[in-house]
Amino acid sequence: MGHTAHASEAVAPWQMLADTLLQREALICRLGEGVPPHDFAGLYVASEDLDRVLRTLPGLDGPDRSAVRGVRDHLEPGLAAAREMFAASLDGAGKDASTGGDPFTMLVRRSRLTLSQAELLAVVCAVDLSPARMKLVCYIQDDVHLPRLTLSTVTRMFGSAHAAAHGSRLLTAALVAVGTEGPWATRMLAPADRVLWALTGDDTPDPGLPPGTRRTEGTAPGTAVPELLLVSGTDTASRLRAVTEHRSGQGLLTSAVPGGAAAWEALVREATIGELAVVLELTGPPDRETCDRIDRADHLTWVLGSGAELPLEVLPRRAFTELTVGPAAADAADWAAAFGTGPEAGIRLTRDQLGLVAAAAGGQVAGLSAGIRRLAGGHLDRLAVRVSPQRDWDDLVLPADQTRGLREIVTRHQRRSLVYQQWGFSPLPSAGVVALFSGPSGTGKTLAAEIIAGELQLDLYKVSLSSVVSKYIGETEKNLERIFGAAAAGDLVLFFDEADALFGKRSEVSDSHDRYANIQVAYLLQRLESYDGIVVLATNLQRNIDDAFLRRVSVGVEFEAPDECGRRRIWQRAFPAPAPVSELDLDFLARQFRVTGGIIRNAALGAAFRAARDSGTITMEHVVLALHREFQKIGRLCTEAEFGPYMDLLDTEQD
Repeated sequence: MGHTAHASEAVAPWQMLADTLLQREALICRLGEGVPPHDFAGLYVASEDLDRVLRTLPGLDGPDRSAVRGVRDHLEPGLAAAREMFAASLDGAGKDASTGGDPFTMLVRRSRLTLSQAELLAVVCAVDLSPARMKLVCYIQDDVHLPRLTLSTVTRMFGSAHAAAHGSRLLTAALVAVGTEGPWATRMLAPADRVLWALTGDDTPDPGLPPGTRRTEGTAPGTAVPELLLVSGTDTASRLRAVTEHRSGQGLLTSAVPGGAAAWEALVREATIGELAVVLELTGPPDRETCDRIDRADHLTWVLGSGAELPLEVLPRRAFTELTVGPAAADAADWAAAFGTGPEAGIRLTRDQLGLVAAAAGGQVAGLSAGIRRLAGGHLDRLAVRVSPQRDWDDLVLPADQTRGLREIVTRHQRRSLVYQQWGFSPLPSAGVVALFSGPSGTGKTLAAEIIAGELQLDLYKVSLSSVVSKYIGETEKNLERIFGAAAAGDLVLFFDEADALFGKRSEVSDSHDRYANIQVAYLLQRLESYDGIVVLATNLQRNIDDAFLRRVSVGVEFEAPDECGRRRIWQRAFPAPAPVSELDLDFLARQFRVTGGIIRNAALGAAFRAARDSGTITMEHVVLALHREFQKIGRLCTEAEFGPYMDLLDTEQD
């Protein structure tokens, strides 16, 4: 029997071993037992087949063992030499991992196979790579339907089938699969396609990997001892960086938890072949199957990545190393890799967010602002209303003290890097700014939030309570987590109107509803303390806000109904310059009607539409009638003391 490779071709030690073992078994079948396969081997049982089987049963004469022994003795020196060469090749690959080496020997080292397991893998792979060897196997097994080694043949060749047993590394590393159909003895062993690709120099990823699996090449071979690593932190990219640093530059295979046996096997196999650490990104505690898979594939380094620390009772039953990654903004190196430039002033992104924005912007700085807005908008637009700031400080009529409070919010956001990073002040509990706007409706709270966002060139998101608060337990917290998570870059302003509905005082627990409401408040406080952006809480009644939130407030601004001077300024600004305004008695309007800025603006707009209907200019009559409508909306009586000479006009109003 000649080797399957041409004489001019170099034959790897593992192929030499496989050929030698197969030749031995073929010669034993041909010479030792003296019964070569017939023309229709495996298709029927002939009389000579039956005789040969009967001779193997206990108590009968049995085959001519002397002939078999002679064949074995004759081939033993060649087989011993092949095995010695094979073992030497494996030992050489393990001494210096940096030199690479034969793909087979590197695979054995990475899989941490025993010598017997490596021998079996060599034969199984060699057979699949050569039709000539498959014919040899059919000859050995006397069946054209069995072109791969069966468990029975493996037992005969290696003395036992333990190398292919259920707990064998060949199976736990998903390098070899054992057929599941037919009797145990005739079940064939097949190498995974990905293993054969690797042996022939093809590094195409396994097609069975879970969707979204990402491979990160390492900067150094993974020579460290395998371990279980727990990494917690809200930023995925920062967690991966921590893993890479801890594992001395080892490559990573990052995936969600696989959804089935085939996906699990592909993940383990790919990590084994590439000598990669497997990073499982968890959305909750790992289930029992995940723990069992990790325990069985203990030749790999496993990393469980999560947003928070995992409970001890859900972890695999083995020692672990734990890393905690704090909230970290992308640094200069991250920005350089993403955009080829340094960090943009005033923009704070996590590594995760920077990666998403860079992809959306195509790595172009010109698309940075749009990418940041898109980053938040995709999550927030379902739960909040986006307000693009249009108005500025001239549109806001407030006393000087309140205006200074609003400008302080802007300063705190603009100068936080100077104070917290360069000057060393501790940003406790976070570098975020929480502002409380309290006062009656219509006094300018929403307008003030819009002006602050415009001054900082940020978008304003007005949180809709109807889309956030849910009667179902836990749903409110989930909605709020989506809001704060999307806004975590700090490049927008979150505005909670009627904030006392969410941030109200905690009550004495008298039933499950009270307990759940208190849990919501506690969660909100915790999330607010970890948020680095700007949050504006607006309420009509400050005394309804829980004291814990008040202690977290950075700047509080009390909005009051404007005085006569303020009302006149608001009336004056309520009519744009192009509007066709007739002689309006602004002094009368400011003096007689003690209303808020919101009512004034609504009345001015109502008067404009009345004038447009009449195709004329905006007159005092239009304004007075529009005020009358506003009073009706809020249930306020119209008195002669306020309307004075225009009182009769209300009685004669025409539709």
